[in-house]
Amino acid sequence: MNIIFVASEVAPYAKTGGLADVAGSLPKFLAQLGHNVCVFMPFYRHVKQSRHEFTDTGKTFSVVMGDRLIDGKIFTSKMPNSDVPIYFIANDHYFDRAELYMDKAKNADYDDNSERFIFFARGVLEAAELLGMQPDVVHCNDWQSALIPAYIKTLYSEGRAVSDAKTLLTIHNMGYQGLFWHWDMKLTGLSWSLFNWQQLEFYGRLNFLKAGIVFADVINTVSRRYAEEIQTEEFGHGLAGALRERTSDLFGVVNGIAYTNWST
Repeated sequence: MNIIFVASEVAPYAKTGGLADVAGSLPKFLAQLGHNVCVFMPFYRHVKQSRHEFTDTGKTFSVVMGDRLIDGKIFTSKMPNSDVPIYFIANDHYFDRAELYMDKAKNADYDDNSERFIFFARGVLEAAELLGMQPDVVHCNDWQSALIPAYIKTLYSEGRAVSDAKTLLTIHNMGYQGLFWHWDMKLTGLSWSLFNWQQLEFYGRLNFLKAGIVFADVINTVSRRYAEEIQTEEFGHGLAGALRERTSDLFGVVNGIAYTNWST
């Protein structure tokens, strides 16, 4: 099976939480099972300043962001202690920053996080085509890549490298949803018809995670218990109803331990 694994952080390149640990180990274990796996993440300053070596693929792409055309590049490397390729979506304006998601001086998220991760989501899909990939599954993680299932079901649904791919969304933490100003819909390139309470709209705002919940073929969480909890009003952070609508496609899969990293 051909699998594209998409995450906003991957250990050991850049990390703020447990997502990076999963993204840094799960693809390698999938490859050991015989799957053809590759990983995508942003080309952050943290990545560029790490001790790892990277290669410029020489391939570039452009993403329409509202009334602008934004260019990106693709770098690549091999994940440590494996043959799993990792690809980095590069644009210094979006990703060459001191932190991954927030401005520490302001103690607030970057004002343009919506734009940054719209660019990342579409960049992954454009890169897959440029690199000649034919994925069977695109595995997305958390809100930063949760627009990808919506794109595959709409703008990329016909005649594209990813058109026939199934999508999996893993929710690591329901508390982070990617909530933004409703006018950012213009940046997504998606139809305004999707901005409704059953799809991308959430109390007047654009909700990236909700897009993934609605459009992904399968959803999973980090444990069976968590999959049950997030369908309740107490733990669903406002999206319990949307998750209950997908209950037959929602599974809990316990996070495993990479014994090569954790030996005690």
